[in-house]
Amino acid sequence: MNQNLCYFALNFFMRLTLFLLAIVFLAGCKKPQAFEYRDIKDFKVANLGFDKSTISMSLVYFNPNSFGVDLKHVDCDVYVDHNYLGKYVLDTLMHISKRSEFALPSRMDVDMRNLFKNTFHALLSQDVLLEVNGNTRLGKAGIFVNVPFTYSGRHKLSFF
Repeated sequence: MNQNLCYFALNFFMRLTLFLLAIVFLAGCKKPQAFEYRDIKDFKVANLGFDKSTISMSLVYFNPNSFGVDLKHVDCDVYVDHNYLGKYVLDTLMHISKRSEFALPSRMDVDMRNLFKNTFHALLSQDVLLEVNGNTRLGKAGIFVNVPFTYSGRHKLSFF
């Protein structure tokens, strides 16, 4: 009888421990927030052509999450004054620390025909509207989720 009581108590405590661990795990797993855009640095035209050009830059973002995340994939469309500029895709795995700024090395092919539509307007205007819509895969401990993001902001241009 004493052996059955020990077996029952051990079984009960094992189940209670698993239940409490499951609650702690589920409480600690909240969906990551989207990154906040901060700045563009190191802008360069890598290849200039009439139909297509390649630009490179570092995009600076802030991770507002209270935990570090892994960035696995970025896929977005970029628009200037509502005209399609190009598609940006980043397929690499990088770790991003909690509540910190980080830079994404970026390279994008630009459709020059769409860019030429905006050239005259950009020369006359002091600023342009930059819009970015896309998805990213963020994760922690090997579990990844899709996080959509959008950005819209006016940027000053100075040609002279």
